[in-house]
Amino acid sequence: MNSRRSWLIFSLGSFAYLSAVLQRTSLGVAGVAATERFGGSAAVLSSLAVVQLLVYASAQIPVGILIDRYGPRILMLSGTALMVCGQLTLAFAPTISVAVLGRILVGAGDATIFISVIRLISSWFTGRIVPQLSQYMGNIGQLGQVLSAVPLAWVLHVWGWTPAFLSAASVALVSLIVIWLAIKDRPDRLGDHALAHTWGSALTQLRHSFRRPGTQLGFWSHYVTQSSGTVFSLLWGFPFMVYALGYEPSFAAGMLTILVGAGLVFGPILGLLTARYPLRRSNIVLGIVAAMGAAWAVVLLWPAQPPVWLIAVLIVVIGIGGPGSLIGFDFARTFNPQRALGSANGVVNVGGFTASFVTMFLIGVLLDVQDTWRVAGGAESDLYALDSFRVAFAVQFIVVGVGVMFLVHARRRTRRQLSRDEGIEVAPLWVALSRTWRRRRGRD
Repeated sequence: MNSRRSWLIFSLGSFAYLSAVLQRTSLGVAGVAATERFGGSAAVLSSLAVVQLLVYASAQIPVGILIDRYGPRILMLSGTALMVCGQLTLAFAPTISVAVLGRILVGAGDATIFISVIRLISSWFTGRIVPQLSQYMGNIGQLGQVLSAVPLAWVLHVWGWTPAFLSAASVALVSLIVIWLAIKDRPDRLGDHALAHTWGSALTQLRHSFRRPGTQLGFWSHYVTQSSGTVFSLLWGFPFMVYALGYEPSFAAGMLTILVGAGLVFGPILGLLTARYPLRRSNIVLGIVAAMGAAWAVVLLWPAQPPVWLIAVLIVVIGIGGPGSLIGFDFARTFNPQRALGSANGVVNVGGFTASFVTMFLIGVLLDVQDTWRVAGGAESDLYALDSFRVAFAVQFIVVGVGVMFLVHARRRTRRQLSRDEGIEVAPLWVALSRTWRRRRGRD
C-alpha cells in the first residue's frame, strides 16, 4: 500500500528534480548575456550547453551502476552539491573556460537526480500508479524551467549575471538540505536486498540490462522524443526568438514557459494512456515524433517570418516530447528487475541527451558556416538570421530520423521476446483497430 511517507518522498524528490531542471536550464535565458559577457561565435556559445549535456549523458550509466550499488539518496546528495559548486563557479566566471568548468559541474550533478527519483518512485510505490507518478514528477520538475524563464531571467535583466546564478545556486542549496534531512532510499520492509552488494554484480546487472530489447526500446524512445524540446529550451530557442524573430527578451522567456504548460496538460494524459495500453506505448511515441516533425516542417517552410501563433503551436508540440520521453523509463521498468533499474534507467536517459548535444552542436556549427559564407560573399555578418536558423534547425530531421529507424528495429525485437517468453502476441495497430471495430459492429 502506498503510505503517507511514500507521498512525502515523492514530493521531496520532485522538488529535488525541479531544482536540478532550474540549474540545467538556467543558461537557456542567459544565451544573449553569455555572448555579451564572454564573446565568441555560435559554436563557442553552444559549447557551454553541449559540454553540460555531454557530461550529463556520459555520466548516466556510471550513475545508474552507483544507484544499484549504493542507493539513490547518496547520489542525490553528491549531485546536488556538485550543482551548487557549478553554479557558483559560473556566477563568478571571468572567462569562457571557467564558465565551461562550471557547466561541467552542473552537468555531472544534474546527471544523478532524475534517475535517482525514478528509482525512489519504483521503490516506494507499486501498481499502475507508477507510470503516472513518473509523469507527474517530470511535470513538477519542469516547473524549474519556469523559474529559469521568468524570475531568473528577471534577476539577470535587473541585477546581472552574478546575482542571477547565485540565486540559482541558493535553490540547489535548499534542495541539498531537504535531501539530507528527509529522503530515504526505500521502505524498511524492503531491507537492502534491492541493492547490488558487489561491484561485480552491479556491472553484471548493467550488462544484462543493456542487452534487453526492452531497455533498448526505452533508449530510442527517449532519444526521439526528448531532444527537440531540450535543444529549444536549453540554448537555441531564446536566440532564435530574440534575434531571428525579433521578440523582446521578456516575451521570448515567457514563450519558453509554454513548454512547461504543454507538459503539465499532456503529461497526465500520456501517463494514463501508458498505464492503460502498455502494449501500444511505442505507437504513442511514434505519434509524438510525427507531430513534432510536422510542426517543425511547417515552421521551417513558412514563406515569410512565422507568426507568433505558429511558434506557440510549435512549442506546445515539442513540449509534449518531454513527458513523451518518460515512456522510455516505463519500458525500462517493465523489462528489468527492480535491482537493475538504476542501470536500465541510466541507459535510457543517455538516449535523449545524446541526441540533444549532437543536435545542439550541429546547429551552432551550421549557423557559423552560413555566416562565414555570407561574409565571404560580401554581405554583412548576421549570425542569427532567420534563414540561417531554418537550415540549422532542419538538422533535427536527420538526427531524429536515425533514432526512429533504430526504435522500430528495437520494437520488433521486443515483440519477438514477448511472444517467445510470455506468449503475448502484439498485432500491428491497424490490425488491432480493425478487430475492435468488427467486434463493436457485431455487438451492435
